[in-house]
Amino acid sequence: MPNYDVLCIGNAIVDIIAQCDEAFLQTNGIIKGAMNLIDTRRAELLYSRMGPAIEASGGSAGNTAAGVASFGGRAAFFGKVSNDTLGEIYAHDMHAQGVAFDTRPLNGEPPTARSMIFVTPDGERSMNTYLGACVELGPEDVEADKASGAAVTYFEGYLWDPPRAKEAFRQTAKLAHAAGREVSMTLSDSFCVDRYRDEFLELMRSGTVDIVFANSHEIKSLYQTASFDEALAQIRKDCKIAAVTRSEKGSVIVRGDETVTINATKIRELVDTTGAGDLYAAGFLYGYTQGRSLKHCGDLGSLAAGLVIQQIGPRPRQNLRHEAEQAGLI
Repeated sequence: MPNYDVLCIGNAIVDIIAQCDEAFLQTNGIIKGAMNLIDTRRAELLYSRMGPAIEASGGSAGNTAAGVASFGGRAAFFGKVSNDTLGEIYAHDMHAQGVAFDTRPLNGEPPTARSMIFVTPDGERSMNTYLGACVELGPEDVEADKASGAAVTYFEGYLWDPPRAKEAFRQTAKLAHAAGREVSMTLSDSFCVDRYRDEFLELMRSGTVDIVFANSHEIKSLYQTASFDEALAQIRKDCKIAAVTRSEKGSVIVRGDETVTINATKIRELVDTTGAGDLYAAGFLYGYTQGRSLKHCGDLGSLAAGLVIQQIGPRPRQNLRHEAEQAGLI
């Protein structure tokens, strides 16, 4: 039996979230709906121009780990913070969610990563991320017992930006596969796919990654096509399972010749799309590690994503296990 259901590896980031109008994005040269990497000076400038903000522990894979734990799954996380106030907040939040997070913090510079997220009235989020301590995650941070003891290891495509994190992931994947476990990834962002397309395809085609999560923009970017159907036909050949989200159209899961269509959860109001894909992955992977059908996994993912987009912040305030029980999914 595995010690953990899901081990997540990613950038440990504290989100600073504020609402803004479209003009603010244009005035400040922010690409809407994307994750923009920024340096210290740009981070200070944007922070000085932000309106009232909410601080919340985030980071794509960290959100997924918190989601798995909220469903009642056993989750672990590898990610680097600094020994500073934001780092302490991040570690506290992970432990409070019930996630095993034991990565040794960095002493001194650079500080814990932060992402300034601007949410426009349509609920779209535009992220401006200073990676800080994240870039220091390396092979020495891989805990072999967790790497070989998790049913599924999950990592975010954003992890490909800091170079040493790639080594940490490859080492973890090797340990996971040697123990007969599976490895999954999320493509994270269309711009991220543009930066690392060949490497992502190699990870899939070499069998390093078994399960892929993406949205419709990312999968079309991966295969450089405007056709969703064409991209879906391609990804069937390149990995064991692919789960592709399509916003209000729900999601599509493919495994070989099998295709499963999942409806989106009905919502009262779209508030903030931050964390939607992360929580979809959490629901799916929780179901998958419990041996549920692809349809059931997709329904759990859809439920979690639908809940998180009705609030500000990337981690659900509700207990996902309770919500799933209410929906008849557990």
